[in-house]
Amino acid sequence: MTTAELARRADVSSPADILALAADAGRVRTARLGAQPALCSLVSIRSGACPEDCRYCAQSAHWAADPPTWPMASADVITERAQALEPAGASHVCLVASGRGPDADDLATVCEAAGRIRRATAMRVCACLGLLSRDQAVRLRDAGVVRVNHNLESSSRFYPFICTTHGWEERYDTAQAVKQAGLELCSGGILGLGESDADRLALLLALRDLDPEVVPINVLNPRPGTPLADAVPPTPLEAVKWLALARLALPGAAIKLAGGRESGLRTLQGLALLAGANGLIIGGYLTTGGRPVTEDRALLRDCGFRA
Repeated sequence: MTTAELARRADVSSPADILALAADAGRVRTARLGAQPALCSLVSIRSGACPEDCRYCAQSAHWAADPPTWPMASADVITERAQALEPAGASHVCLVASGRGPDADDLATVCEAAGRIRRATAMRVCACLGLLSRDQAVRLRDAGVVRVNHNLESSSRFYPFICTTHGWEERYDTAQAVKQAGLELCSGGILGLGESDADRLALLLALRDLDPEVVPINVLNPRPGTPLADAVPPTPLEAVKWLALARLALPGAAIKLAGGRESGLRTLQGLALLAGANGLIIGGYLTTGGRPVTEDRALLRDCGFRA
């Protein structure tokens, strides 16, 4: 779909027009990806005390959100936590560390854990470690990591309003380094940070340029103690609209309902799946819990997926 057509479709606002948009996106998802859902679980391997000042994030040391905080876990602990998630049925497990980026010791720990998880489980290993160089991405690849998550979050224009300790361009460079290293790229964004529709469209176009294999779409779940604690997220129907537009912009990517889907989409999670999304983060998030996996499996079956 051309940029002009995406912009035209982004102008719709009535429930009937959004449903028509959702139907078009759902047909694209079915034709390109079929009915097999993409499921991923997260392991928090270091939490809190992050030096970056992302205004939405409870793990930033700049805010008074008081998140669960612990240092980098050992390879033994990371492997045990990953193994405990396997019965939920995710095909991938993502090792997530708070912080600007990994130092040499952090990277060595993640690489060791990745090898152990590969040997101990049937899950494929992903990592979300902050800013990365190409050499660091290559080390992860050589250790058995298959995919790296690094979200663009929003448009380049809007990003300085939500973070000042690093720039949007650094995030984009990390995403490019991941691709150059031969890893799959997982990169998406957050709806509800205060961005405009033009910013959301710019995010989708930047993601299309990167061509990620996976696109997680988060809906802001305002965290007490952060500067965005009183932010008003988009309505569930508005979130569905942008999920549908993400499918039309990125027809072959796995588009996953990620953080904030329970509070942001509420009763429209099923519609979001019918509107082009084909995956879920299951088993909870980094500082907030998720739905029981049994409920997510029922949701997928109700929407025609092979759960």
